[in-house]
Amino acid sequence: MTNQLFSGTGSLSRFILRRDRIRIPIWILSFVFATVATAVAFIRLYENAQERQAIASTMENPAMTAMVGPGYGLANYTSGAMMAHQMLLMTAVVVGLMSVLLVIRHTRTDEEEGRIEMVRSLPVGRLSNVAATLLVLFLVNIVLAILTGVGLYALNIESMELEGSLLYGAALGATGMIFASLTAVCAQLSHNARSAMGLSIGLLLLAYIVRAIGDVGSEAVAWLSPLGWIVRSEVYVNNIWWPVLMTVGAAIILGGLAMYLNSIRDLGAGFLPARAGKIHASPLLLSPFGLAFRLQRTGFIAWAISMYVLGASYGSVMGDMESFFADVDLMQDLLVPMEGFSLVEQFVPTLMAVMTIIATIPVLMAILKVRGEEKNDRIEHVLGRAVSRNRLLGSYLLISLIASFVMISLAGLGLGTVADAVMDEGFDVGMAYQAALAYLPAVWAMIGVTVLLIGWLPRLTGFIWLYLSFSFFVIYLGSLFQLPEWGEKTTPFGYVSAIPLEQFDWLQATVLTAVAILLIVIGFVGYNKRDIGK
Repeated sequence: MTNQLFSGTGSLSRFILRRDRIRIPIWILSFVFATVATAVAFIRLYENAQERQAIASTMENPAMTAMVGPGYGLANYTSGAMMAHQMLLMTAVVVGLMSVLLVIRHTRTDEEEGRIEMVRSLPVGRLSNVAATLLVLFLVNIVLAILTGVGLYALNIESMELEGSLLYGAALGATGMIFASLTAVCAQLSHNARSAMGLSIGLLLLAYIVRAIGDVGSEAVAWLSPLGWIVRSEVYVNNIWWPVLMTVGAAIILGGLAMYLNSIRDLGAGFLPARAGKIHASPLLLSPFGLAFRLQRTGFIAWAISMYVLGASYGSVMGDMESFFADVDLMQDLLVPMEGFSLVEQFVPTLMAVMTIIATIPVLMAILKVRGEEKNDRIEHVLGRAVSRNRLLGSYLLISLIASFVMISLAGLGLGTVADAVMDEGFDVGMAYQAALAYLPAVWAMIGVTVLLIGWLPRLTGFIWLYLSFSFFVIYLGSLFQLPEWGEKTTPFGYVSAIPLEQFDWLQATVLTAVAILLIVIGFVGYNKRDIGK
């Protein structure tokens, strides 16, 4: 009976690898390259122990703890300890995102598009597809772990010994595994790919927020998040393996749960019931915009709340950060290069950059929804009526533009209002909001790239996520580790004024907006010319 349930798993695994023969290597090589390049950059930026200890002092404040995790090895801040402390968590989050996207692609998306039903008509087991997906994702993360560990060790850096390098890679791989399994569970709970994607990414963001709250406040809370587990492996310092092994064990258990749920679930259904619709549709549904918004309303609201909570979580530690700066003389020397700005204000651009890139996720999901509807053969039903392609794509574009304003605004207001409440001297909420809105043209440029892909290269729309991940690494590294300016200029987020440290550059913002408009117009031209469903 067990053999029948898993019959054909090997063949399906090879089929998945064949389908993603380009996508998977790009993901893996991108992570390995970014990790190795960052390690080399650390050596060049901080050439001696004195420089490393100076930066170690900046890592003890609550804001940095919330962002990159609790500090360890700060008393002897070697290049290895610095690398693991400042990069492991952020890289793990993106590895988790990779696993989420790949699992949804091969489970719920394939089910919606009818491929699973076709596969099940062949002599394959009921659990073969879920098992094959998890098997491939576990294999991908194992390869990522090995290549990352070997790559770091091959640099021959004194403080990056073999065990620590392998543990660094294993921590990334374990994170990918647990979020792959967690996403497989979400795919069984949700009734469509959109809901499964939103739930999975929401849980990833929740894991980061819970970890941040726990690291700043109570360590017991941090243990509620799998991201809180891996940062306690203390790579290159104490090299504690059991948190990583526990993460792998939890991934296996969740994978088993996903397969059990799949075995008792009807094809096309989900355990979280879809709410029954109204007997009479509202007038809003008579328009393409109203229909598009209705399809994304729940996810829109959930992401809006999440962005405010994320901003509030960073704002909640601002008061402690101000006290930290006041008590540490070294910080007074390191962070007063710009007269007229408080030490806390100098952290605002970095925090805002990270939050904005996260806020771009729901924005891109909103415009990509039109491609998802097209792949599911539902667009023809709309275009079969008196609805033009421009009006249809424009409806999703408008939702995406509205989402960009709402998500960024809530992140900025969450940071500003909570920081103002916890800081004794208050905090300029207006400044935080302006710093957030300064990123709008960059987000619009990302929307423009997405529309361009939808119009001319619809099969490659998934690569926008790779570009967003690349942007995250470049901006995060550029703001924290002073990478060359040309690196930041490879992404729209590198052309944003760092308010309050800089005046808002209207020319730069206008050029970004113009580029976004141009890309959108070209994308619309392509969308009107190409065949729908191709």
